[in-house]
Amino acid sequence: MSEIILMSDARVAAVPVEENGEPLVDVSAHLVVDDRKHEDSRGAEVQLRQGVLDRLLRAQALLPDGLRLLFVEGYRPPALQRRYFETYADELRAAHPDWSADRIRSAASRYVSPPEIAPHSAGAAVDLTLTDADGRELDLGTAMNANPEESDGACYTGAANITEEARANRAVLGEALSAAGLVNYPTEWWHWSYGDRYWALQTGAPAALYGAKDLDAS
Repeated sequence: MSEIILMSDARVAAVPVEENGEPLVDVSAHLVVDDRKHEDSRGAEVQLRQGVLDRLLRAQALLPDGLRLLFVEGYRPPALQRRYFETYADELRAAHPDWSADRIRSAASRYVSPPEIAPHSAGAAVDLTLTDADGRELDLGTAMNANPEESDGACYTGAANITEEARANRAVLGEALSAAGLVNYPTEWWHWSYGDRYWALQTGAPAALYGAKDLDAS
């Protein structure tokens, strides 16, 4: 398996941002949207940068007949991102009181990005899965947002401890999204992004296109 670069890696933070000013747009008129994250983000989660939505629509067109993307979460306000990160870091700290602050930060970033570089807070990342024509979610090996501890690492995109069916479904999802220009965060099969620092690092782009947006401050 190739090296997994975590969000906490200094190489990610070192990528410059050249904000292109693209607006956040509501995806709900274009994609099937699940509402499981609605309560936390009060509806903000259905927004994405226009360039990301365009690529998701391209990916959906590449899926086999009868399959659809199920959009779960896009934009995440910075304050909510910070709460998610700190909550998970606190859980790790309680379980591993001997771990250093750096190790806690690194371990937490497998599952929640550090707030200062979070792709979701730039409107650049999406959490999504696949459904069939009747709207039933396909088996992709774990529940979406299962963390590494509760899934025994099966949340990692390349995990070996999943069924052949789940592996095949991950491949279908990944092939369409990769062909449309998005990149995966390899510790979370459901997390894909375009235009953020992580995308820039993985693709060799000179800079990220999107920086964090705080809707509450606008």
